[in-house]
Amino acid sequence: MEYTVARRRTSNECSNLLDEKFWAGSQILDVSLFHPRSSDHRPTTRARVLYDEESLFVLFQVSDRYVRCTRTQINTDVCCDACVEFFVEPLPGKGYMNFEVNGIGTLHLGYHLLPAPGSAAPARRELLDPALCRKVQIATTLSGVIAEEIPGPIEWKAALRVPIDVLETRFGKLRPLAGKTWRANFYKCGSDCSHPHWATWSPIGEALNFHCPQFFSPIRFVK
Repeated sequence: MEYTVARRRTSNECSNLLDEKFWAGSQILDVSLFHPRSSDHRPTTRARVLYDEESLFVLFQVSDRYVRCTRTQINTDVCCDACVEFFVEPLPGKGYMNFEVNGIGTLHLGYHLLPAPGSAAPARRELLDPALCRKVQIATTLSGVIAEEIPGPIEWKAALRVPIDVLETRFGKLRPLAGKTWRANFYKCGSDCSHPHWATWSPIGEALNFHCPQFFSPIRFVK
C-alpha cells in the first residue's frame, strides 16, 4: 500500500473544503478492508489528501447507512458514531497522531508514542488540548445531533485542514514536506449502530485495533 500526496495547486482559488474543485489533482484511495467482526454493512469510503507548506488537507467521502452521531464535545468517543479517521506517523519512532471525526464534525485528536520492542519504557498517550484541536478546520455535510439512526442510504463528507504547526507541537520540525515520506492509515467505523463495522485502507492484521503503527503504509509528498 502506498499513496502519493499531491501539492495543492496555487492556481486553484477554491477555498471550500467540500467542493470537488478544491481537490483537483488529488488521488483517491479506498478504505475498503473490513475487519471480520464487522456486520454485513460495507459502506463505500474514499479518501483524498493534498498538502501545501502550511497545511495538510484530508477528505473522506462516504456512501453509508445506519448513521448515528451523538458526540458533540471535543475528544469524546466519536469512533462509536459514524466516523472517519486518519492516523499519521511523520517520523520513525516519534509516535503518531490520530485524527478522528464523526459525521457532524466533532474531533478526537490524540498523540501516541509506543515504546520500542523490548523496552520497559511506558507508552505515552495524551489527548491534545481543545484549544489546539480547534486549530484544525473541519467541514462536514451533516450537522446537528443524529440520535435516531438513519437507515439510509446516505452520502456524507468530512474534510480536515490540519495546520502543520499542530503536528510540529509533537514531532518537531517537519517542513519542507516536498519529497518526504510519512506513514499513515485511514479508517471508517461505527459501533453505536445496528450494523457495526470497521474498515481500513492498509491491513491491520487479525486484532481489531487501529492503534497499530506497524501496519501503517507510506504516503509520499510530491515535489
